[in-house]
Amino acid sequence: MRLIQSILILSTLLCFLVEAATIPADLRKRGTNGGEEKPRLEPRKPRRTKKAGHRKGKKKDEGLPKYFHEPGGSELGNHYDSRFEHGIQDYADRKDTQLHMLRAYLTFFHTNRLETWLAHGTLLGWWWNGKMLPWDWDIDTQVSGSTLKYLADHYNGSQYDWLSHDDPPVKRTYLLDINPASVERERGNGNNIIDARWIDTSTGLYIDITGLSETHPDDQPGVWSCKNYHRYHTTDLYPMRETMYEGVIAKVPYAYDRILTEEYNEKALILTDYEGHRWDPTIKEWVQKSEAELAIEKEEKEAAKREKEEKEKQEQEKEEARKREEEEKKKEEDEKRAAKERDQERVAKEKADKQAEIKRHKEQQKKMKASNRVKEIAEEKKGSDDTSLRKQEKQVEGSPAEAQSDRSTTHPPSKDYDTTAPINEPGQQRIEQGEVEKRSLPTGQETR
Repeated sequence: MRLIQSILILSTLLCFLVEAATIPADLRKRGTNGGEEKPRLEPRKPRRTKKAGHRKGKKKDEGLPKYFHEPGGSELGNHYDSRFEHGIQDYADRKDTQLHMLRAYLTFFHTNRLETWLAHGTLLGWWWNGKMLPWDWDIDTQVSGSTLKYLADHYNGSQYDWLSHDDPPVKRTYLLDINPASVERERGNGNNIIDARWIDTSTGLYIDITGLSETHPDDQPGVWSCKNYHRYHTTDLYPMRETMYEGVIAKVPYAYDRILTEEYNEKALILTDYEGHRWDPTIKEWVQKSEAELAIEKEEKEAAKREKEEKEKQEQEKEEARKREEEEKKKEEDEKRAAKERDQERVAKEKADKQAEIKRHKEQQKKMKASNRVKEIAEEKKGSDDTSLRKQEKQVEGSPAEAQSDRSTTHPPSKDYDTTAPINEPGQQRIEQGEVEKRSLPTGQETR
């Protein structure tokens, strides 16, 4: 299936190239409806103006400066070419100007066997009823990169006279102006996204023409893009569908529905109330609302806005009340948790204090036991010493000589007897012996 589609696409492109090469010379120089093409105007040279904000030391923006200029001043002012603008048209005049401008454009391309197709909001208007959206000031069309180059080489700067079949007929003159920066197929500095314009020389209103090219055939084959980052696959565009738009022959991309939903989403295909217009299914037209309808709609919108604001306010108050309740609840929980932690700390402290008290009590008891034991040992020792002393006293009372002999043989020398003192003098030995005997006598007896 993909092979068949590729073959069909290649055959279509081949036919287009053959037809373009065989365009008669007279068709290139003549208009339609009996009108003759005026001598070609020289394309306006780009103005190289110094941009505001460029100072010394700052790098200037690369690429060509902006080619097409609009008077600006308002949203509507951006839809006019500065060279031909003479003021903003009203609703009815603008619709009439756009209608003839579009018919002349499509007729010119069809007559000269040049391929162009509807794009963006213009394509969306065709989807609804084959007409322009009445609130849309933009008319957008697209061409292939090869067609854009052909236009630049053969039709750039040409003026085209249009004479309608209305009664009375409407006469207009249009300028086909190709941007010199159209040879650049990348966005560049963004000043020249629009590649060409079909301009009504009496009002300054225009049709934007953008080219699509395979800018990266090696990395992204079959992907067509413009300088404003709109991308399409070859199967989205080709084979083109021939249709009618505002009463003249036009072309639309093959997968127009997918293109529209990707660019505007599905809501744009079903919304029946937009920009002061409502869709009337009985006549299949977008009808402009009356001032009374607009006033009612304005009141309804304001009421809906107030209701929405009131509802949002109530929701906000509820949310704030909920937050306050949560904060209070959290605060209460925090207080409970803190009280519980304090209780736990108090219990733990009491427990620790009790354990410390028990430990101190045990240590005190242990110390008392040790002290008592020391006292007992001291008393036992004292009792033993007293017993030994009484025994000695009894021995002395019984036989001093025996006691002396016993002390000298069985007992160590008394602490009052210096065993280390030398005994050299007999007199000193006798005195010491007498003192010993004196100590050994019973109470009340003295040595005479």
